[in-house]
Amino acid sequence: MPSLDQSRHLATELPGPVSRKLAQRRAAAVARGVGSTMPVYAVRAAGGIVEDVDGNRLIDLGSGIGVTTIGNAAPRVVDAVRAQVDEFTHTCFMVAPYEGYVAVAEQLNRITPGSGEKRSVLLNSGAEALENAVKIARSYTRKPAVVVFDHGYHGRTNLTMSMTAKSMPYKSGFGPFAPSIYRVPPSYPYRDGLLDKELASNGELAAARAIDIIDKQVGADNLAAVVIEPILGEGGYIVPAEGFLAALLAWCRENNVVFVADEVQSGFARTGAMFACEHDGVAPDLICTAKGIAGGLPLSAVTGRAEIMDAPHVSGLGGTFGGNPIACAAALAAIATVENDGLIERAQQIERLIKDRLFRLQAEDDRIGDVRGRGAMIGLELVRSGTSEPDPELTAKLSDAAHAAGVILLTCGTFGNVVRFVPPLAISDELLNDGLDVLGEALAAL
Repeated sequence: MPSLDQSRHLATELPGPVSRKLAQRRAAAVARGVGSTMPVYAVRAAGGIVEDVDGNRLIDLGSGIGVTTIGNAAPRVVDAVRAQVDEFTHTCFMVAPYEGYVAVAEQLNRITPGSGEKRSVLLNSGAEALENAVKIARSYTRKPAVVVFDHGYHGRTNLTMSMTAKSMPYKSGFGPFAPSIYRVPPSYPYRDGLLDKELASNGELAAARAIDIIDKQVGADNLAAVVIEPILGEGGYIVPAEGFLAALLAWCRENNVVFVADEVQSGFARTGAMFACEHDGVAPDLICTAKGIAGGLPLSAVTGRAEIMDAPHVSGLGGTFGGNPIACAAALAAIATVENDGLIERAQQIERLIKDRLFRLQAEDDRIGDVRGRGAMIGLELVRSGTSEPDPELTAKLSDAAHAAGVILLTCGTFGNVVRFVPPLAISDELLNDGLDVLGEALAAL
């Protein structure tokens, strides 16, 4: 059991006096372009609680944007990291390799979807994984173009900004962007249904719409990769209609196009399966992972079919810190925690609990346009009363009210109108219900 008291407690108003002093130091030292959701400064975290420097205990419904899936400072991870630090902290795998990197690659090859021979490369961040997936796909196909999707998010590097749909805050003022990136519509059942009921429920029809645009604007002969989040994350926790991903994969296989699943946010039990694409029976050619991979330490990976992964020349892939030995030790412990502690089943329980509460709220409040998601990755789309028009103002006020009451709540969505619930799987039902009580009370007050 976590040593940190698993209850919400406000010792001061938020932010408290010590956090306010730290904010003054931050303003003088940290670039203003780095934003923060909460005005407080953390000192410890465990289970479903983050404690700040003023002694306030906050309910964590954000997991550091989906990173601490197995819980903060998970015991296996802490023990593994301590043991590795005692041995060595860095050699660079490209200089003097070590077993930990190989062991993580073996585990990823084992647990990712698909039964064929696979290979992995380890990196540092989700964006770096996506960059390398594109490099690998281009090397394998000898084609330049990449197709991504409206509402998609893939990172903050130049290439991944180019692949990301939303301008503010991710892209605005940072161009010019990488060439040969094309964007097509995804399956967005709630908003598709406002125009065409069949399109909302028929994933194959939504895929045909995207493929028609690809054929006309790109052409399969020019296309290296189709890159998609199986559940669109920053774009609004959008779950595609059944059949959408499978239809895209089938088209890619027929046309020598690499199908890349960006599971940076949705991987490692987050959605009630080890990977979100498993819900759709899809085994991608390449899968990109990060966030929940190493219990809070920086690590990412590209895993995929051996013949594709082995296409780049020797030394064409790598990086100084990629697959750092400490992060590798943490990843092995994180995977063991998921598999041995029943966390896939726990994510399914969390889905039922959150959706039950949100559906009850929706029945009483027409400002809740949609409730969607899988596992501990649930989105609540807010609209103006009596319409389907996005309401980002209400969303911001709701999140601010939750923050003031001691609940870490994140928002997302291309229109800024989605509240996302992405708690650690170590959170208790009691804490979840307390956080949802706060949300319900705040929404009623607004």
